[in-house]
Amino acid sequence: MLTAEGAELRALAERVELDIVSVARRVSRAGEGPLGKLRITTSDSLLLYFLTPIIADFRALNQGIAIEVLVGNQTLSLARDESDIAVRATKKPSESLVGRKLAAIAWAPYGSVENACPSSPFAEGQAWVSYSGALCGLKAASYVDERVDAHCIAYRTDSVAAASAAIAAGLGFGFLPCMLGDITPGLVRVGPVVPELQDELWLLTHQDIRKSWRVKAFMTFCAAAVADQKALIEGQRARTATPPAAAGMA
Repeated sequence: MLTAEGAELRALAERVELDIVSVARRVSRAGEGPLGKLRITTSDSLLLYFLTPIIADFRALNQGIAIEVLVGNQTLSLARDESDIAVRATKKPSESLVGRKLAAIAWAPYGSVENACPSSPFAEGQAWVSYSGALCGLKAASYVDERVDAHCIAYRTDSVAAASAAIAAGLGFGFLPCMLGDITPGLVRVGPVVPELQDELWLLTHQDIRKSWRVKAFMTFCAAAVADQKALIEGQRARTATPPAAAGMA
């Protein structure tokens, strides 16, 4: 265990390290133009279906920029220059970062089109898909745990993208962000948006590089692209399951 003096020295060393990184970053980015690498960190669920088309459109207009995407639910340190931009679902972005809230992220329950029953998603014995590992702290995970018997949770994963695939495969109902669930083939909503599960979509960078040409160009482009899809993100483009009686009349 560190002594008080040791802890103080470690804290000082960490501050010095961040100061050195900050100075080096400002010097290296000074006068940079539209040629070079741009590193973006995000989660798999945001990247696969939502962010990748935005990156592709940006790259078509800025072919001198090489994009490197770092995928994971853990937060990389922009302060330590591990990434340039973070696209994250969070209500508490780090105070050391600058950026903007792009939209509110709505969550709703989904099921596969083959076995969805919209009348009672929490019916007794209904199988569910939920979250574990790094995602066990999601509000959706605790929401399900409070309403579903443990033996009815058939599948848990630490990936929202994996959860969407499991739900589409028929492993059970599960909560997803509407921006993923509403565009994933084979999925339909089996209940309404749950306001208490709402999250926020943030576009973040470090203040040292916020005026970098490449960072500024992508953040401006991404914000405009997300604005065009705000209705999807906020759950206003639902595909819902068809009640059995109505399906028989179709």
